[in-house]
Amino acid sequence: MPTIKDVAELAGVSVGTVSHVIAGTARVSDATRARVEDAIRRLGYRPNPIARSLKSRRSRMIGMVISDITNPFFSEVVRGAEAAVLQRGYFLATYNTDDELEREQRLFELFESWRAEGMMVVTAAERGRRPHLERALKEGRPIVCLDRRPSGVRVDSVTVNNAEAVEEAISYLASLGYRRIAFVGGTPGMYVAADRLRGYRRAMKRLGLEPVDYPGDFRVAGARQAALRALRAEPRPEAVFAANNLTAAGVLQAMRELGLRCPQDVALATFDCVELLQSFGLRLTCVAQPTYQIGAEAANLLIDRMEGKITSPAPRHIVLKCELRPGESTPPLR
Repeated sequence: MPTIKDVAELAGVSVGTVSHVIAGTARVSDATRARVEDAIRRLGYRPNPIARSLKSRRSRMIGMVISDITNPFFSEVVRGAEAAVLQRGYFLATYNTDDELEREQRLFELFESWRAEGMMVVTAAERGRRPHLERALKEGRPIVCLDRRPSGVRVDSVTVNNAEAVEEAISYLASLGYRRIAFVGGTPGMYVAADRLRGYRRAMKRLGLEPVDYPGDFRVAGARQAALRALRAEPRPEAVFAANNLTAAGVLQAMRELGLRCPQDVALATFDCVELLQSFGLRLTCVAQPTYQIGAEAANLLIDRMEGKITSPAPRHIVLKCELRPGESTPPLR
């Protein structure tokens, strides 16, 4: 395996010059840089990242904590973050919390021990203070929260226009003739769940319709139970709006269990557009989130903080827009 000394000898420069070319830590003439890069290519030299981090006292590691890796939404968010991190010369370590606050705290400790230079976090759904998050920020560790913005913490975030997007979707259902529109949502108190529920209630009030909501937990099993309550109500809803993709899957399971057809008996619209739902044989009306962009924006915002390109202590909040995509699950009501 070629070493940095081999590169230096082939290029006719010192080991220090090779290090400067690789790390970009000092100005090197174009001719010298070209010789070093040519030697690296010819020898197939690969720098040792561990040795480099020990010498520079920089790990170039970014930690990412997400709440539910089984949710395709978060998988796509991670892809976006991963691509941006790699492009900017860092590497990403990702862990899952299963929405458990205690596990989130342990992961913060783990990343601190690994000297992660920054973190992207989808906070757990549980309520309460987050001293681990507050402590990391106080110590100067850059953090960006994705999807969910924790209350009471001054931290950079990347989210979407949840309330406005749901309001647009409910207005669309009403324009098709639906009046009894139920909302099957997520864990009460969670930022995203509360934001989407607020959009639903605001739209229903503006339209002069009666809001009826059933809390779930943003997972299939919990959504199924909530949907069973909604679909057994009298009078039965004409349409259901599901607060995320796993909730929509739970609603469809409940419909099948009760012998109901979508959209013949009950129409369905959802937040999130993912291939998982196509297995039900129906193209759902959905609110599409820019999932890949959420991850990429969060990664670039975090690295800008890490590299000192953002100097203001004031948190930056990036809010991306969603897109309503009509589908076969909400035909005009006759």
